Amino acid sequence: MGPGTPDNMNWAGLLQNLLVLAHLSQIMCGSMRFSVSEEQEPGTPVGSLSKDFPPPYQLLTQEYLWMDKNTGNFYTTEQKMDREALCPEETKAEECIILHNAIVGPSGDLIQFPVIIEDINDNMPHFENTEIHLKVSEDVTVGTTFLLDDLAQDRDTGQNGELKYHLQGSDGIFSLIVEAEASMMLVVQTSLDRETQDQYQMALVATDCGSPSLSATATLIVTVTDVNDNCPSFSSESPHTVNIPGDSRKNTVVAQVIATDPDSGPNAAIIYSLSPKVSEQAKKLFSLDSLSGYIRLTQDLHSDIFEELVLKVLASSRHCPPADTQVTVSVLPKANQEPTIKIGFIAEHQNQTMVLQENQPPTVLAVLELEGDRSFKGSSLAIEGEVPFTLNLQNGKYLLSTSKPLDYEMRSEHHISVVAQRRSAEGSVIVASSRVIKVLVADVNDNSPFFLQSHYQLEVEENNQPGLSLLQVSASDADSGSNGRVTYRLDKHIPTIFNIDNATGQLFVSVSLDREQQDLYDFSVFAQDGGSPHLETEATITIRVLDQNDNAPAFLTPHFIFFIPENVPVFAQVGRVRVTDPDEGENGNTELHVANSSGPFVVDNSQGTLRTTTNLDRESEDRYELYILARDHGYPFTLTSTARVTIFVEDINDNRPKVILPNSNLSCLTVSPETMAGTMVTKIYAIDEDSGLNSELTYTVMHHRSPFKVDSRSGNITVAQRLLGKDLGMHHLFIVVSDGGKPSPLQTSVWVNLLVNKSMDPCYLDSTPTWTGQPELITQAFPEASVCDLDNGLTRSAQMTLLIGMAMMLTSICLLVVAVVLYLKQSRRCSERKKKVHTEENEIPLRLKDKYYSDD
Repeated sequence: MGPGTPDNMNWAGLLQNLLVLAHLSQIMCGSMRFSVSEEQEPGTPVGSLSKDFPPPYQLLTQEYLWMDKNTGNFYTTEQKMDREALCPEETKAEECIILHNAIVGPSGDLIQFPVIIEDINDNMPHFENTEIHLKVSEDVTVGTTFLLDDLAQDRDTGQNGELKYHLQGSDGIFSLIVEAEASMMLVVQTSLDRETQDQYQMALVATDCGSPSLSATATLIVTVTDVNDNCPSFSSESPHTVNIPGDSRKNTVVAQVIATDPDSGPNAAIIYSLSPKVSEQAKKLFSLDSLSGYIRLTQDLHSDIFEELVLKVLASSRHCPPADTQVTVSVLPKANQEPTIKIGFIAEHQNQTMVLQENQPPTVLAVLELEGDRSFKGSSLAIEGEVPFTLNLQNGKYLLSTSKPLDYEMRSEHHISVVAQRRSAEGSVIVASSRVIKVLVADVNDNSPFFLQSHYQLEVEENNQPGLSLLQVSASDADSGSNGRVTYRLDKHIPTIFNIDNATGQLFVSVSLDREQQDLYDFSVFAQDGGSPHLETEATITIRVLDQNDNAPAFLTPHFIFFIPENVPVFAQVGRVRVTDPDEGENGNTELHVANSSGPFVVDNSQGTLRTTTNLDRESEDRYELYILARDHGYPFTLTSTARVTIFVEDINDNRPKVILPNSNLSCLTVSPETMAGTMVTKIYAIDEDSGLNSELTYTVMHHRSPFKVDSRSGNITVAQRLLGKDLGMHHLFIVVSDGGKPSPLQTSVWVNLLVNKSMDPCYLDSTPTWTGQPELITQAFPEASVCDLDNGLTRSAQMTLLIGMAMMLTSICLLVVAVVLYLKQSRRCSERKKKVHTEENEIPLRLKDKYYSDD
C-alpha cells in the first residue's frame, strides 16, 4: 500500500457518510412516505424500503408492522392500527403519521420513515343524549325556529366524519335547517294545538358521508306548552231538575254543577257563582261552593207545600266570559204520617234475612201488609227495579214470591226494594216509604268442575331430571264452599311414574323418561269437587317424549366372521354388517366406516354391507382383521361404536403343483444292478401353494415298464423287484403330480431318468425324453429353459444364417469365410457349456435343500 492510501480511505468514508446523510435528509423531507388504511388484516402490504436502501433490513419496533429482512417489504401485524386511538382527538383534521425506525444496508444505517394511517369509516355517529327535549308554546307562529344544541359526534375524519341530519316521524309538522356543522334549527311548519296533541316524538337521524354510511338516532321529544285559549263550558250531564223532600236538613247536598276548560294548570281554573238574578228566597235557602260546584241547603226545611226554585249558576275563568247553566229545585211537601210495611216471613229466615236454596221452583217467601195514615187513598206496594220477585195482592195483603228459580252462580244475594206509594186527597203522588228485604241464595252442588283446556299437549325431552314438573292443569267450579273446592287425580291405569298434586294440579314425573322405551303417553286427569255427591270432569293429557342422542349405534354382534372365496370379483359382497340405533331422526341415522385397516375392503352404507375393493389372493393373505366404526348423526355430539370383523379367504384350486426335485427333466441318476428290491433310489418333491384338498399331492407313473415304482403319497422311488440283466440301460419314468382339487385337479409332469449300469459313472442326457401318450398330460414342470437349450437354438439360428448367406453371397468368398469362422467358434463354445451343464443337471439329489424358490 502506498503512503496516500490512508488519506484516500478517509475521503471515501467521508463521502459515503455525506451520501447517507443526504439520503436521510431526503427521507425526512418527505420524499419517502407510506400510507395504509387503519384496521387492516394481518399481512397487508404497506410498502418497501428496497427502492431506497440496500438489504438487509431490520425494523426496530414491530408492534404494528413487521419487515422482511431480505426484501425490505413491510406488512401489518396481528395488532391492528386504530387511527382514532393512535392519533389524539385534536389532530382530527390533520394526517395521522406514525414514525418508524429501521436499520438498513450492510453498514447498519439507522433511518426513520413516516407511515400515514388513513381513516376508514369505522366509527358511527354518536349522540351524547339519546333523548332531546324541547318545549314549544302552542301559540307559536309558523316558521319559528328553535336551536338544537345536541349535535352528534363522529370520531372519523373527512367525509367519514362529516354528518347530515334529517327527521323521521315528524309528519310535516316540524322540519330541520342545518346552517353549519355546529348549528341546527328546528322549524315549526304548522299550527300547534296543545288540546289536540300535547307532545310530539320524532327520530333525529345523523348520517355520516362515508361509504358505506353509518348513522345514529336520538329521540326528539317536543312538548307543547299551554296558553289560555279556551273558556269554560258546562257539560250536558249537569243536573237540570232536582227533587228534595220538604223536611230536608241543613247542609244537605242538593246538586253539583260541573264545567270544564280544556286548558291546563292555572289556565283551566274555574270559579262558580250564582247569578245576581237569582231570587232572594233561593239565595237564602241555598249556597254554592265556588270551587267544587256543590249546591247545599243553608237551613232545615219545613215545607208542607210543593214549590220550585230556579238557580242560575255562572262558571268564570281569566280572560273568558262566564258560562251559565240553570238548576231547578223542586221542594216536595213533607207527609203527615209515613205508611209502614209489615212483613210476615214464610221462608227460612235469620235476622230479618231470608235464605232460599238455588234452583227451587217459584216459591212464596213472605206476606206483606201496608199500614199508615188513612187520610191517604189508593196506597199500594210495588217492587223497584228488575228482580226475579213478584208481589201479588190477595185480600188486602201482598204475597212476595220468586218469579223463577234462583241461581247462586249468577247472584248469591238479592236486595228487594218494596216501595209504598200513596196519593193525597188532591190525587197527587206523595213521597213513598220503602223497605229493603234481603234474600240470600244458598248454594247447591249443581256445577261440575270446568277445565280451562279439555286436552293438554306437551313435549318433554327424554333423560329429564326425576321429579320434573311437566305442567299444571286448572279447573274451576262455579259453586261455593266445599261444592266449589276442586281436587285433582289421575287415571288409575296410567303408569305410576306420573303423579299430580291434588290441590294445585301440578303434574310431575318421578323418573327420567326414555323415548326408546315409550315415546307417547296418553292418559286422563280428573277434577272433582267437594260436594255431596261429588261431581267430576275429565280432561286428557298427551305427553310426547322427544329424542336425545343417548344411544350409541349397536352392532348385532361384537365380532363378525365372514368367509369369502379368493376368486370373487372386485366389489363383491363379503357380508352384511347389521347395526341398529334406537334413537330417531338424525340421532338414529348411522354411517359405517372401516376404522383401522388399509386392506381391500370398503363399507357400502346404502346396503350395510362390506365389499372388496381389489382381487383377493389367499396365498398372499388368507385372513384379514379389521374394525368397523358406526357413527350416528346426532346433535350436538355424535356417538360411535366399533365391532371386530374377521374375514377368512377361502382357497380355490388356482395353483398347479410345483416340482422342486428333480430340478430338470435332463437329470439322470445311475443305479447299481446290485441294488436290493425295496431300496429307495431317489425322491420326487413337489409343493402346492393351495390349502386343504387343493394342496394334497399324489404321484403317478404313466404307462411304463421298469423295475422301479413310485409311492403315490410320498413320491419315493424304490426298486420294485430284483434287477436283472434285461433291466440294464436307461429307464425314463414319466410321472404326473396331481393335487386333490375339486371338481378337476391340476397336474404337473416331470421326467425321472434312471440308468441301471454296473459302472457308477455319472450319466448324461442330451435331450428331454419324448412322451407318446396323452398330450394333455404334458405340462411344464420347469418354466426356465436350460442354458444348453438356448445354445442349441442359437446354433440352429447361426446355421440358417450361414446357409442364407451362402446362397445370397456366392460371389463373396470373404463373407463366407467369416460366416464359417463364426459358426465354428459358436459350436466350440456350445460344446464346452454342454459338458458343464450335464455335469450339474444329470444328478438327482437325494436330500432336499433347506429352501427352494420357484417362479410361476
